[in-house]
Amino acid sequence: MYKEEILLIGEMITITIMAFALGMDAFSLAIGMGMIGLRYRHIFNIGVTVGAFHIVMPFIGLIVGKFLTQYFGMLAIMIGGGLLLFLGCQMIYSALFSHDRDSGVIKPVGFGLLLFAVSVSIDSFSAGLSLGMIGAKTIITLACFGMVSMILSWLGLIIGKKVEGYIGVYGELLGGGILLAFGLKLIFPI
Repeated sequence: MYKEEILLIGEMITITIMAFALGMDAFSLAIGMGMIGLRYRHIFNIGVTVGAFHIVMPFIGLIVGKFLTQYFGMLAIMIGGGLLLFLGCQMIYSALFSHDRDSGVIKPVGFGLLLFAVSVSIDSFSAGLSLGMIGAKTIITLACFGMVSMILSWLGLIIGKKVEGYIGVYGELLGGGILLAFGLKLIFPI
């Protein structure tokens, strides 16, 4: 009994560390996204959506991982990187060439929100490919992934919103640069 409790605690610590690692990119990217002047209602919706995708993507990864090879995991990372590059370029273009600040940027609402959520949770898909191999408790793991990424997304979006007020249009450039850099990092790992 005592040994099982220690193993459970060790597994929970491992799952929590993994959830933070997967949620940190959502946090970083949310700072950039928060700089486009979002309302708190949007921040709430974005956090919930990102959290949901951090549950769904590893679950799909678990299912797909049983049937596909490592090649597909790399393809998923490349697609995620491409989405981040697209969003980053869109924000930078809007900041540099659009006189109406909100005209060119893809807002994190509707399809734009889905693009953002997929791009920050694509690494969770890859993690899901390997979750089944370690025998992790699926429901606990997925709930932890979703909760941690949702909280980190909210935190990043709020920080971005606060910083944006101080740096104005340069915030949109910085946010686009952050998205662009993470997209390049996914596509060209060092």
